[in-house]
This record gives sequence, C-alpha cells and structure tokens, in this order.
Amino acid sequence: MRTPVVIIGAGPAGLLLGQLLSRAGIDNILLERRSPDHVLGRIRAGILEAVTVEALERAGVAARLRAEGLPHHGIELSYAGERHRIDLQALSGRHVVVYGQTEVTRDLMAARHADGTPTVYEAEGVSLHDCDGSAPMVRYRKDGVTHEIACDYIAGCDGYHGVSRASVPASATRLFERVYPFGWLGVLAETPPVADELIYASHARGFALCSMRSRTRSRYYVQVPSSENVDDWSDARFWDELRSRLDPHAAQTLVTGPSIEKSIAPLRSFVCEPMRFGRLFLAGDAAHIVPPTGAKGLNLAASDVLYLSEGLIAQCRHGNASLLDAYSERCLRRVWKAERFSWWMTSLLHRFPDADAFSARIQQTELEYLMSSEAACRALAENYVGLPH
Repeated sequence: MRTPVVIIGAGPAGLLLGQLLSRAGIDNILLERRSPDHVLGRIRAGILEAVTVEALERAGVAARLRAEGLPHHGIELSYAGERHRIDLQALSGRHVVVYGQTEVTRDLMAARHADGTPTVYEAEGVSLHDCDGSAPMVRYRKDGVTHEIACDYIAGCDGYHGVSRASVPASATRLFERVYPFGWLGVLAETPPVADELIYASHARGFALCSMRSRTRSRYYVQVPSSENVDDWSDARFWDELRSRLDPHAAQTLVTGPSIEKSIAPLRSFVCEPMRFGRLFLAGDAAHIVPPTGAKGLNLAASDVLYLSEGLIAQCRHGNASLLDAYSERCLRRVWKAERFSWWMTSLLHRFPDADAFSARIQQTELEYLMSSEAACRALAENYVGLPH
C-alpha cells in the first residue's frame, strides 16, 4: 500500500488530523492498536478552547458540539470556605465550551467512517522505518498478516506510551519532565452538576474539582497520593471526601449517585524537543503532557494538529515546505506557555507533601492575591481560555 500520510493513533489528535487532511483532498491511513470501543471508553478532558472549536469546525464535525456543548463564561475558585468567580468573558473577551473528549472522538469517528477513509483498528506490532530518510514506511500486523505502507510523512499521534516517540533515537531529542507526588481520583456520575460553572477548590486536605460533561452528567476529582489504589475508594468514601473539600453551600447542595467510572490519573509535566524527526511529526501527548489543572491537554493536541495540517496541506498540494519546516518551533512556543500555566495552576491549588511552612504561606498569599487583584485574574483568564493561535 501507499499513501501520502500515515497517522499513528486514533485518539482525537489523530482523527482530527485525518479529517482535516481528507477535507483538503490528501489521502491518509490511520492505524490504531486498540479497538474502537476501547478508544471511546477513555474518559478524559471536557474543556474546549476557542482554537479547538475552530479546528472542529474546519473539520466539519462541530454540529453536535454547537447543539450540545455548554458555553462557560467563568470559573470559580474555592478557598477558605468561600468562592470567588473569575469572569473569563469580561476579562479576556472569550470563553470555553464544555464538551467531553469522548464526544469529540465519537464525532470524528463517525465523520471518518462516513467518508470511508481507511482506518485500521487493532493493528498489532506497528513499527516505523526510515523516518529520517526519503522513503518512510510503516509496518503492522492485522489478523495474523503483515502489511507495509509506504508514505511521504508519518504523524505520531499515539500518546505518551506510543511507538512514535519511541522510534526516535534518544540522541535526537531532549526531554523535559516533572512528575508530581499525587494524582487525581476521578468519578463520573449521572448526577446534575453542583454548580453552573467549574469549581476549583484549594483545601487543607487537598485539591478538588467539580466539573461536568453535560447538564445531567458530572465529573468530580480529588487529589490523592500517587501511591493510592482506586479499589480502596468506595463511592461513599469519595463523596464524603469531596464534600469535606468544598465550601459549605456546595457541600450541602452536592447531588451524589453511583459512579459510572472511577480512576486515578497521575500528574506530570513533559515536553519532547524537537517535535519533528525527519519525516515523522509528533503531535499531542506523544510530544507533551500537562497536568490537567489548566485544561490544556486536548487543546494543545488540537493546536498541534492545526499547525501540522497546515504544513502538510501546503507541502502536498503546493510543494511549499516552509510551514512543515517551522512546525516544531511553532508548536513549542505554544506548548511551553501552556506548560507554564498548567504548572502554575497545579502549584497554586494542590497540597505538596514536602512543602515547608514558608512554601505553604507563599501559596496562601498567592491565592489571596489572586482573589483580590483584577490584573491577576485577567492573566489567569487569558491563559485559561487559550492564547491566540
């Protein structure tokens, strides 16, 4: 087989890239090692920046998003038993949209299926060859048969543990990483959200987040040690812990119910530089990870894909390589700003087990300053809604 572009990974980044390329008349084949049901079963982010909404509109998959997405014009910070609202719209002129990553993936899958664009799920033993040469090739197994795809370019959209970044020689990259000593225990429940907007809570017992996926489905998180086991957390224990970290009004009005899904997500900051190796381009979690505190993971992936699609379209249709050559530099400028914001939000709101008295007082003062300064709130709002693309 031969195609201009092979995309590794059928998460939202890979699917979005494939859709943008297909709409521009550029053939592509997508390989995914998991089944469609497994991909859809991943419970992830749900806050979309304007740039992500724009990307989905360009891809022609925003109809359900426009009908069902929940525009949010602010967020709330809970500290010392009180809530302070950050008016995103007033401070930045923009807002975010609540629409689950699972639904984004579902919409992209449906569009790709309707177009008949080739997608190979449960592709085993995927390997990348001659990425730094003039004739890259991808090999995989399906139903016991080995297949080879010759291509011009490979897009690695297969996440932090995928084969794409692992195919780049260690000497060709520089890695930056910080692993945090805690994770997020998350629960998804068919219950109405406790508030109309997200609540970010800083408490002596640890961070908590009240989020949502729709008007009838809620997503809640509490900070737990990285050594914690999800099996040790019954629904009742989770709800009790969440209540203890919320302000009195939220704790009293919280509606609880059986969990649909419960899991612990570790937190890390990670960047791989550069994001290109020959004809292999890394995008999304294959190139960078952010703590979820700043709601940047999916949005950074969409940003990467916009840059990469523009570059591939310019090269494949017009023979112009300038955007592809600038891909890594363009992405990384935006990536590091999002890394900084996500690190700052994480440091601001979480309890660190090794924090001394000075660090604790600095964190307290930072929160108090944020809640009293319009300039500080404006900086938070500007970064939260997403910097210009």
